Amino acid sequence: MKFGDFSGLAQNYSLYRPGYSQNIKGPVEGYLGKSFSGLSVADVGAGTGIFSRMLASWGASVTSVEPNHDMRNVGIEDCKGHRITYKEGMAEHTGLDSNSVEFLSMASSFHWADFDKATTEFVRVLKPGGVFSALWNPRWIERNPKLVEIESKVHELCPNLRRVSSGNSAFTSTLLEKLEDCGKFSDVMYLEATHVVEQSKTHYIGVWESVNDIRVQMGEKIWSEFVSYLKHRISDSEVLLTTYKTRMWLGRVRT
Repeated sequence: MKFGDFSGLAQNYSLYRPGYSQNIKGPVEGYLGKSFSGLSVADVGAGTGIFSRMLASWGASVTSVEPNHDMRNVGIEDCKGHRITYKEGMAEHTGLDSNSVEFLSMASSFHWADFDKATTEFVRVLKPGGVFSALWNPRWIERNPKLVEIESKVHELCPNLRRVSSGNSAFTSTLLEKLEDCGKFSDVMYLEATHVVEQSKTHYIGVWESVNDIRVQMGEKIWSEFVSYLKHRISDSEVLLTTYKTRMWLGRVRT
């Protein structure tokens, strides 16, 4: 397994990754100045379509762009019955027509992209005054002491592990400034909303098994030890309550 390669993880990603907070819909529509209903949208780095389906449920017509073969195939299956069309492409080269969409999102994926090349591509694809959004859905583990304890075990097993959720990373810590300063966007804005997800033991473990970077850094032997510990530690819990923060950055294409 390699960093950023989600081949073989698509099924767990599909089954167990949580959705984003529904509470962002109103503020984003307020920012857009229009409803998502009938809006032309591209969801780039769409994975299995978690955010694509949310956008479609709000009434948007969605083109989901995903480079990974496994993730794309699972996404096509998961998105049947929705107004979603999948195509192969990546942030730097979406394959989408110029001036073709009004809203373009990257959900839990913008940190994998080349910022300058990707934002140049997004400005090409978006209609004049169109909106780019990057969002993540990190856990707020401090709301549950058991989750804090589990996180400590990760570092005990692998002391040198770089364990920062992409939604709370150095990349996101400067993203507002980068969007402001790159000269491509105006009206840059940040939103945050929380939501609580009730997870079964299988679901909670499945979320961990959909993660790429930790498993790569641990290696398979230590990873197996961690999963064994995880199963034992949550064996007394029927469900786990996990609080997530949906963190969202928005910028309007300069005209």
